[in-house]
This record gives sequence, C-alpha cells and structure tokens, in this order.
Amino acid sequence: MKPELLLTAGDPLGIGPEITVKALRRPAVRRACRPTVIGDSAALRRAGWTPALAPLLPAEAGRLDFGRPGPTAAGGAASLRAVLAGTELVKSGAFCGLVTAPVSKEAWALAGAPAPAHTDLFRLLERREPLMLFSRGSVNAALVTEHLPLKRLAAALTKKLVLQKARLFASALRALGFKQPLIALCALNPHAGDGGVLGREELETLAPAIKELNRRGLRVKGPLPSDAAWADHLAGGSDGLLCLYHDQALVPLKLAPLKGPAVHWTWGLTFPRTSPAHGTAFDIAGKGRADAAGMEAAILFAARLASRKTG
Repeated sequence: MKPELLLTAGDPLGIGPEITVKALRRPAVRRACRPTVIGDSAALRRAGWTPALAPLLPAEAGRLDFGRPGPTAAGGAASLRAVLAGTELVKSGAFCGLVTAPVSKEAWALAGAPAPAHTDLFRLLERREPLMLFSRGSVNAALVTEHLPLKRLAAALTKKLVLQKARLFASALRALGFKQPLIALCALNPHAGDGGVLGREELETLAPAIKELNRRGLRVKGPLPSDAAWADHLAGGSDGLLCLYHDQALVPLKLAPLKGPAVHWTWGLTFPRTSPAHGTAFDIAGKGRADAAGMEAAILFAARLASRKTG
C-alpha cells in the first residue's frame, strides 16, 4: 500500500506552491505515494492545483499581493500554520510522513513564530534533539550544529552534542539500509588543528567523542580535515559525513559532481520529514520558472523512509 504523505506548500509568496503542484504532476510521485497538500488555497490555485492532483487542506493567508513576492507577516503566518497543523496530523497517525516546501525565516520572524525555521520548530514541538541531514546520490551529510553564527561555533561544540548527533546519524544511516555504517567526523580547524597549534577542539572534544563512540560499538573515524573528509566520502571511504557546521556540509554537497538534487531531511522525530534543499526563491516566484526536481526528490525520499518504517 502506498504511504500517505502530507505536503506543506511553504510560503505562499515563494516558489513553494509552484514546485508542490509541479511535483504532484510527476508520474514517479503518483506511483510512490498518496499525497495531500496543506497550504494557502489561492496560491496553490494560481500555481495550477486542482482537486484531481491531491486533496487540499487550506491554511489561508488572507489577502496577498502576488505581484510583489517577498517575506510578509501574512505569508509567514500561513506557512507556519500549515507546518503546525501538518505536524499534528502526522503525529496523530493520519499520515506517514511530512514533506515541507521552503519557508522564509524572515517571514516567520514577522509573524512572531516561536522558532526561526523548521528544524528549530520541530525541536520545540517534539521536545527532543533532531538531526539535520542532507542526501544526494551516494552522499549523506549530517550537521552537529545548524543555523549558528560562526562566532558561537567553538563554544557550542561539546562532546555531549557530538555524541548525540553521531548516534542519531548512525540510526539514520541504518534506516537507509547501512547495517554497520561508517561515519567520518570532520575537524573544526584547518589541518585538524595541527596537533593543537591551530586549535585544540580536535584534541579536547572531537577525538575523545570518537573514542567513546567506538567504545560503544559505533564505527566513527576522524577528526579529518574538511577537504580530506569530503574527498574520502566522495570516494566511498565512509557511509556518512558528520559535519560540524552548516557550510561545511552544504557548499561541497551542492558543488559536488553528482546527479540529481539534494534532499534535506530530519531524523530523530516521531515521524519522517523531508524537504528540498533550497529556499523560497522570491525572485522567481510566480514566473513559472521554478524547478520542482528538489521537491520531487524530497517526496520520493519521504515515501522511501515511510515504507521502511511501516514495512
């Protein structure tokens, strides 16, 4: 039986409605799942939604100026309501997984959201620490920290946090079919600190975390300099790459010579959640130019996770 997935359409003034509708039209999506959409009905109708594509649960924004795409309080409030309602529906068992189209952090701030973005909101709602991951082809990269200013990074990197994220990552990789996944942990400093000359985080935090993880039966190596870690992962030397901060994962992931778009997913929640690995793209919203490949990939990935969970 096909998994039933709930798709939030994202910010109504961004490309979310367009890529949602385009993805719903893809034969692979129709074969993989039974989708339902939640979002602003006017934005979705403008993007071409019809009842034949999927059921629609309205999360209305009210009057919007579609001729002026950009972050607004109304758009932020509507996309936030869709995610909140969608989360409750998935947690209730009505759906097997949640796929979220892009939202605007600025719009959520204007709407007074309790968290700046999806992962932070799920952390509040679920009262548990999730893991942010990205998968693209054979690449699987996860983050120890997420949307954090670099000046706060070193203080945030504790042994406890690295242990927690590595255990979640191992569990996520097992869900993808890796029986005994091998994880490579990236270093923080250039040349992995050069024995403490360029920083001591590798000696005092990362290496002790790896030692304890190995003692607990997890296969983790490193800490490796970022360039070496990525070269090793792309060559098949590890099943997953645990990165310490956002751009350490996202820049190589998006520039690597791989086919297909990246999928952003969240592990450690009570339900599977995925999304395309891009933003609202207000600059091209409403012009019919948005590429739905990322949204399609996110839906297919969620269907895969849901099938493994229910199979």
